[in-house]
Amino acid sequence: MREVGSKPFSMGRIGIYSALVFFSLCALFPLYWMFVIGSNHTSAVSQFPPAIMPGTEFFVNAGKVFTNINFLQALFNTFIVASLITISVLFFCSLAGFAFAKLKFRGKNGLFIFVLATMMVPAQLGLIPSYMIVSQLGWINTLTALIVPAMVNAFGVFWMRQYISTAVPNELIDAGRMDGCSNFRLYWTVVLPILRPALATLGLITYMNVWNDFLWPLVVLKDRSVHTIQVALKTLNGTYAQDYSMVLNGTFLATLPLLVIFLLFSKQVIAGITEGAIKS
Repeated sequence: MREVGSKPFSMGRIGIYSALVFFSLCALFPLYWMFVIGSNHTSAVSQFPPAIMPGTEFFVNAGKVFTNINFLQALFNTFIVASLITISVLFFCSLAGFAFAKLKFRGKNGLFIFVLATMMVPAQLGLIPSYMIVSQLGWINTLTALIVPAMVNAFGVFWMRQYISTAVPNELIDAGRMDGCSNFRLYWTVVLPILRPALATLGLITYMNVWNDFLWPLVVLKDRSVHTIQVALKTLNGTYAQDYSMVLNGTFLATLPLLVIFLLFSKQVIAGITEGAIKS
């Protein structure tokens, strides 16, 4: 619907749409070029002028990927890890966010500041202590080593706390308490249904981070049968020669599930972002 008084072909509008199209093409080009190289012979990487059209070697390179690594097993492992972590993050972070936003208890502000402070610590600093703990528990070479340490995170708690503070009115919480609801029932029946846009956004961010995580899975997963997709793709690198077409073909195939998930939840993510912008 066109705004009243706005010109459909004004210079400002044309400039904005031109800039949006340009930046969209810049964002999509790496994915397209990855597909182009993955569907050509590996010599296409170094040829001049660069290859910009898809070739006919896509299924040949895909066959090499499936021959060199257990691609489907790695994809299944990544799906299990990303799904379980995302579900647990949504539950625990929304529960903690509800407590920090709507409940009164001693030390709440100090504890919330401590949670925020943990976001300033680089993840690499906790690598050795985390490895020692996981090793003592006997979780090396198991997917448990990936799932349990990532079941809740500070960013998720902060995100949900901020959303609940603005989206859930105190009058609604007070009305629930007058009806005899416990704190958990308030969270489950009153607060959680309101959080769908925020949950979709946090879930998508968490799923993408877990899917693309490389360092921690590389440290704790040694056996090929438990490799996640990023670690499995790393084993495609040769010692003396590099088949770039095969590597980029596998990387492109590993990206497709993420694109499908983003398309499924993009509507909820945009709704969550725009709702937050309107409220602020």
